Amino acid sequence: MSKHTTPPQKFTQGWLTQLDGRTGVAQVMRERYTALTNDLGGAASLSYQERLLVERVLWLEYWIAQQEQGLANGGDVDMGRYTQAVNSVQGLVMKLGLQRRAKDTPDLASFLRERATA
Repeated sequence: MSKHTTPPQKFTQGWLTQLDGRTGVAQVMRERYTALTNDLGGAASLSYQERLLVERVLWLEYWIAQQEQGLANGGDVDMGRYTQAVNSVQGLVMKLGLQRRAKDTPDLASFLRERATA
């Protein structure tokens, strides 16, 4: 299966893993995924549902930016769809939470003990 250079026109689960990692878009999207999941305590601590919401937030964020870029270049934008997308991102982010969560990390003694046995 060939990798994509940009996110798909319609949301599909797992779209982020289907991006060609050599492209700038893929690198930026993966950085944003990492930043968002880190703010939520790390990808490993997220439930399936939370990871799915993160994917949707990133896809919508990309779609919104594309619409804004088109508008800035004099193109037409369906303002109803645009507004709906912005409201959807807001709702998803509210579901995920606006506050950073601490990553579950061991105390120093546990870390050193694990490191010594590895």
